[in-house]
Amino acid sequence: MIGRSLAWIGLMALVGAPPAWTPPRTPEGHPDLQGIWTNATITPLERPKELGAKEFYTQNEMAEYRKRALVPLPTAERGGTEAHYEFTQFGLYRSQAQIAFSLRTSMIVGPEGRVPALTSEAQQRIAERAAGAKGHEFDGPESRGIQERCLVWGVEGPPMLPPGYNSYLQIVQTPAYVAILQEMIHDVRIIPLDGRPHAPQTVRRWLGDSRGRWDGDTLVVDTTNFTDKTNFRGSRENLHVVERFTRVDADTIRYEFTVDDPGTWTRPWSAELPLVKDKGPIYEYACHEANYGMANNLKGARAKEKADEGAAKRQHEDPK
Repeated sequence: MIGRSLAWIGLMALVGAPPAWTPPRTPEGHPDLQGIWTNATITPLERPKELGAKEFYTQNEMAEYRKRALVPLPTAERGGTEAHYEFTQFGLYRSQAQIAFSLRTSMIVGPEGRVPALTSEAQQRIAERAAGAKGHEFDGPESRGIQERCLVWGVEGPPMLPPGYNSYLQIVQTPAYVAILQEMIHDVRIIPLDGRPHAPQTVRRWLGDSRGRWDGDTLVVDTTNFTDKTNFRGSRENLHVVERFTRVDADTIRYEFTVDDPGTWTRPWSAELPLVKDKGPIYEYACHEANYGMANNLKGARAKEKADEGAAKRQHEDPK
């Protein structure tokens, strides 16, 4: 049996079987994750319901899906914020970028492939917040969301999710820290690797308090201490995120994360997506400088209030 096994190994060597890939390493001996990467993808966070428990496409199915997904839609057919200008005019459509392809039908792993149900506490909290904001959505800049105010982009994380465009990040390593710069919108996460404990619970941060460690060839980042303004799909300050970065080949990092907030979801959930090497560069995203929408929305609200006051005054003076 041993002889046959050795013969098989020798045969595989003769026919050119690919050797096991070894990641480049830093002087300290850890895998080198440095460089510019993109998480732009056509894979949705949640699996389309019609796919049921199907976690992976076949190669043929993915080829067809890619063909459809990378054809730019006419502006008139798009929803949300994309309808106000033509993305392809500025090179921002996903078909014009490096794409991190995967056979996964959703980033969320497991047979359900969807975000777990909200707890009753979270449902009540979200409903109360919406009721309190109703009628006050444009009172002032403080009434708008933190993303619209250029404070923190919702996908900066952790966990980090594709923003739709400007999907680039840069990783820099030193013996004591890992730093992650994200193009959308302006933040750098600085992650200590020296085993220090998390900051006291009284210290809260927009992007939480991250601590890193190496588990073999995988960088594990544990993040707690979010603020009560953190809102990752309904989560609050007790959000706990564990990320894993594993370089699987010269051009790919496997990025995995698990999120848990017992006050928000009925159970923890996990997702996975690739980060693909890109030549860059990363450009400044001058969110505040170009945030004309904020000023225009508030000006429009003041103009409507003035018009409503005028209409009410005329109605009072001439009730007919």
